Amino acid sequence: MNLFRPSRRGLLGGSLLGSLFGITAARAQSGPAHGGSAHSGASRTHAPGVMMTVGEVDNAANGFDPHDILTDWDTGTTRVDADGRTVRTFEVTAEDKEIEIAPGIYFPAWTYNGRVPGPTLRATEGERLRIVFRNHGSMPHTMHFHGIHGASMDGILGAGEVEPGGEFIYEFNAFPFGCHLYHCHSVPLKRHIHKGLYGTFIIDPDPARHPDAVEVARSRLLGSPENMRWQEMVMVMNGFDTNFDEENEVYAVNTIAHAYAKKPIVIDRDRPVRIYLVNVTEFDPINSFHLHANFFDYYDHGTTLTPTLRTVDTIMQCQAQRGIIEISFAGFEPGRYMFHAHQSEFVELGWMSFFEVRA
Repeated sequence: MNLFRPSRRGLLGGSLLGSLFGITAARAQSGPAHGGSAHSGASRTHAPGVMMTVGEVDNAANGFDPHDILTDWDTGTTRVDADGRTVRTFEVTAEDKEIEIAPGIYFPAWTYNGRVPGPTLRATEGERLRIVFRNHGSMPHTMHFHGIHGASMDGILGAGEVEPGGEFIYEFNAFPFGCHLYHCHSVPLKRHIHKGLYGTFIIDPDPARHPDAVEVARSRLLGSPENMRWQEMVMVMNGFDTNFDEENEVYAVNTIAHAYAKKPIVIDRDRPVRIYLVNVTEFDPINSFHLHANFFDYYDHGTTLTPTLRTVDTIMQCQAQRGIIEISFAGFEPGRYMFHAHQSEFVELGWMSFFEVRA
């Protein structure tokens, strides 16, 4: 197994900078966007004077692409029960898998559905949820949901932990609406989380339950005409301890260091942006999100239909904290707008990105 094993300080100060991270003074070069999706990214370029990884990650070998993860909503399958309630079923499998997290840097991950972060599960408020969880990994695992459920569905030892080769079905109602997460709660907990067993869990508000804010609720309901106006994406802030000394050597959004710096996220300036932001970084007390040259509204946990913070350019989250960011670029000059953690070390070790705003 090919593992990268410097200390964090050694990575920043030693000769490895020349092979893993580099500072480029090349001017941004134009080129055709990759693929057809607005979120698939601009051409691969280096911004002037920015430290970033050298080379490319093999997304095909990984089995996932960080640009696809942005908008890859897993809505499961649905049926209607005898009482008229929608029952939504998801299937999730834990498996061991080595993934490339930066060019040439491999990590022995534990994954949900073969990717880190796991699938973004998306449902609607009030639905009955069934999550069929199978453990194909080498250790006992669970799925613990940050939501409302009974004690027997908590995804902890004695309440939903699954031995290798086993299966468990978690069942509960989709409450409250908002931006949530799930993760393994087997012990040692920090090991199961930092190895990659986590993902985003979104419950869209049911507009019928919110008569005083119907339009806002509709704008969050996936597939509605109001929702189609928005450019929605999910960002999971994570880190990787590659030498298992309980310090992270690589930081990222959606796992791959500097993925959105090398290939910026393309944004239509005339449509608002909504980000479901989740922090699952282990070994660091906080992570953060800072946007250059603009401000945004923030909904802590996404459990309200009015912002908890208005007109801010930086928010911080402890582990498992999450929220919704809403940004408008209407009338802005087209170009590249940087966003990153406002811990400078995190930036240098992979958590730095760009939006490419197009008219």
